[in-house]
Amino acid sequence: MATINFLYRSTKDKANLHLRLLFRLNETDFVFGVNTKFEVSKDYWNGNHVIDKKTKKIRGTKEPELLNKRLEVNTELNKIENHILKAFNSVKPDEVNKEWLQTQIDNYYDPPQEAEALPKELIKYVDYYIEIKRNEVSNGTIKKCNVIKQLLIRHQEHEKKTFLIADIDTQYKIGFEKYCINNQYAPNTIARAVKFVKTICKHARLNGLEISYQLDNIKTKFQKVDSVYLTFDELEKIEKIKKIKLTDSLDNAKDWLIISCYCGQRVSDFMRFDKSMIRYEKDDKGELKPLIEFTQVKTNKIMTVPLHPKVIEILNKRGGEFPYAISDQKYNDYIKTVCEIAKITYLVNGSKKTETEPESGIFRKETKEFRKCDLVTSHIGRRSFATNFYGSNIPTALLINITGHSTEAMFLTYIGKSNKDLAKETFKYFKV
Repeated sequence: MATINFLYRSTKDKANLHLRLLFRLNETDFVFGVNTKFEVSKDYWNGNHVIDKKTKKIRGTKEPELLNKRLEVNTELNKIENHILKAFNSVKPDEVNKEWLQTQIDNYYDPPQEAEALPKELIKYVDYYIEIKRNEVSNGTIKKCNVIKQLLIRHQEHEKKTFLIADIDTQYKIGFEKYCINNQYAPNTIARAVKFVKTICKHARLNGLEISYQLDNIKTKFQKVDSVYLTFDELEKIEKIKKIKLTDSLDNAKDWLIISCYCGQRVSDFMRFDKSMIRYEKDDKGELKPLIEFTQVKTNKIMTVPLHPKVIEILNKRGGEFPYAISDQKYNDYIKTVCEIAKITYLVNGSKKTETEPESGIFRKETKEFRKCDLVTSHIGRRSFATNFYGSNIPTALLINITGHSTEAMFLTYIGKSNKDLAKETFKYFKV
């Protein structure tokens, strides 16, 4: 339980009162203080505001002016105290610090005007969230948000209820997961949607909207899915496909596939590559080495990536030019065919979208054994680069610099390395 004290801590004749918040957490006492904007005189605070417990009157006076002043002061201090305690009871005590207390005081004197106007319905807040994030994230991220929004709408229509931000609790999670399972959604699709809903609610909380106290207890669990990538041996098979077996479109896609597996970039980036982006820099031996510079579409990071000799081979084959750009959909279709021609057709575990029933038009991700060529998509190049070169003579930090991952933990998760995998790899560094 928290308590509030007000103190006069100035040597001046008039000053703003100091507020002190006191509470206990895990047998430890915490005290945080900030200044209010409420001003009183030193003389008044030191005597005239004090109430006699027996007479219930201000000690030593019956003057109406002082009685009115006392009412004014106590009314204002009660309002401040109630505001702080209400805010304190709406968060976890371990989130409270001096900065938090200062924010609550600032909000008391200058309440967030936007909070009242913000939508309290879940779906409407998703629209608000997407709109303010539109200029901060990639179009691909916005598209993913809209896909999840449509799933939330279908669930809401099924329940015949309009869910508010404050309704998102453990019962909502249970009902949502049950709906998704009944409609054959993959476990990781469900987990991503639940995680997105939590993100929305936390964003709403920062903007002053009420949320369920159970929100932080909602947990998501992702299932590990085997990461499909092309090994160096499989890439060699693709390289050795005779041109006579390929149409011009397939040969163009094949070259892009090889480039992607040796540059580690997303299709939204490598499909924009142009020879004008290439520059040459001298290495430690004074030899000129080719680099390509561009800005990642998803992260807006400025990238400088060394061009692998395999990429240079393709450029030389094409007179210094990159293959011509094609749509993501055509690229996905073509590289599946290329891998089938290369006889990368053995069965492997993986996930792909399949139609729930013939001609239903409803697709869900299914995890089972598929022909590997059928699991090849535009993202396989980036994953192949990261997986193939991890553990080689290239330091992990340099690989991360090329892929653009923010942390090593994200990079290792991306290539599917668990703590157990890392522990086993450590053995090769032990010397007996």
